Amino acid sequence: MAHGGVGPVHAHERDGLNAKLLCVEGAQELIHDEPEPRHEHWAGAGRDAGAGGIGDRPPERAGVDAERLVGARRLHDVVGQRGVETEAERVGLDHAADRDRALVRHIVATTLRRLGTIRHLLNEQLDRGLPKEAPRTETALLIGATQILFLDVPDHAAVDLSVRVARADRYAAHYAKLINAVLRRLAKDGKQRLAALDAAMLDTPAWLMQRWIAAYGEPTARAIAAAHTHEAALDISVKSDPEGWAQKLGGRVLPTGTVRTRAHGAVPNLPGFSEGEWWVQDAAAAIPAKLLGDMRGKSVADLCAAPGGKTAQLAAAGAKVTAVDRSEPRLKRLRENLSRLKLDAETVATDAAQWQHEPFDAVLVDAPCSSTGTIRRHPDIPWLKSEADIAKLSALQSRLLDRAAALVKPGGALVYCTCSLEPEEGERAVAALLERNPGLQRSPIAPAEVGGLSEIITPDGAIRSLPCHLADPEPQMSGLDGFYAARIVRV
Repeated sequence: MAHGGVGPVHAHERDGLNAKLLCVEGAQELIHDEPEPRHEHWAGAGRDAGAGGIGDRPPERAGVDAERLVGARRLHDVVGQRGVETEAERVGLDHAADRDRALVRHIVATTLRRLGTIRHLLNEQLDRGLPKEAPRTETALLIGATQILFLDVPDHAAVDLSVRVARADRYAAHYAKLINAVLRRLAKDGKQRLAALDAAMLDTPAWLMQRWIAAYGEPTARAIAAAHTHEAALDISVKSDPEGWAQKLGGRVLPTGTVRTRAHGAVPNLPGFSEGEWWVQDAAAAIPAKLLGDMRGKSVADLCAAPGGKTAQLAAAGAKVTAVDRSEPRLKRLRENLSRLKLDAETVATDAAQWQHEPFDAVLVDAPCSSTGTIRRHPDIPWLKSEADIAKLSALQSRLLDRAAALVKPGGALVYCTCSLEPEEGERAVAALLERNPGLQRSPIAPAEVGGLSEIITPDGAIRSLPCHLADPEPQMSGLDGFYAARIVRV
């Protein structure tokens, strides 16, 4: 192993975390505002997305001019400090052609998915490590190595782009020859060396892999890691006629009722979007709201509601919804989404953990969490989070659960969910709530309520979906976000 090498992303470099916006006081240090929906398609599912959804296939024009991608010199902000959700703005591609923007997005996403493997291979060639005074040297190497190893880009084009990126930076320019030499060596034998590596272990931070092995066993932990190497499909929730929309959008209806599509292109340009017929929502994220059953005419509080996917589900089902989130700007976006969908809900901007209100027929709370269940869609998460985040967020979840339970009428239901793979944020949080509140009890979920997907039902009747669930021979059409959901009733 080379000395020094390409260092890890440090825990303090978290400006771009892809976690939920705070709906609870006290989490400002842990999670930041996300500019896009939490559970969306990476390449084009955002409301402002302009890139095409490219799945595991690069854009046709993979060899786009290096001159048009020179903005990639700033990708170190994405890899080292910023989340992929703000990548387009950070690299100055706001006005780039969709195809070029899609390529840059694909490079960034692939780099993050295979970051451990790429760094390992680079470290083997860097006896003295990377120059600390030229951090963009790493960026140039990473984007070159990613294209050589994982994308359908000619080796010479990948090397040329990386050298141009380095020369555009006054510090990295001194190492252009080093970058050229390292990448040319990688082009000769990198793929052969790649085949011998343990990708699951390299591309998942050790602390996170150890947690998954402890929670699920090593075979399942490895299957989770393998699922993260593929870009997730575009999942949508429809107001009606899922079979019809699946046909129009080139996809299929999943057992849970979600439409999973192969559609490419900017989401706002897809059929039915502007007409308000559907919204982007991962299949697993769409399950919790359905666990409340028939809510026609009933009062429901949706806590930590923005950007509003679950609010839309409840409103479309005929519930009287009160959507609560701490952020007024995010609630504004929620209202805009509901307006597009021609749905209504009351909105309240307040700290959900302190909100006082008369009890509801039902309460849904999608709590702030580590978001480790969404790595398929947000591949920066493993490199930006730390184990300390989980413990601190668990305390917030406990506060939120207690308040949510107090808002449920006798005989009413509470559904708690998190997009986390960590037991502290799911199973253990609910177990602790029940211990503190003898007037609450579990309401087990039956397989029929989730389209017969018994693999996601836990022994105590909760939901635990994993990225490796809902397997499909076509990797892009496979998988679910990692979600935990439990249904609790007040007796």
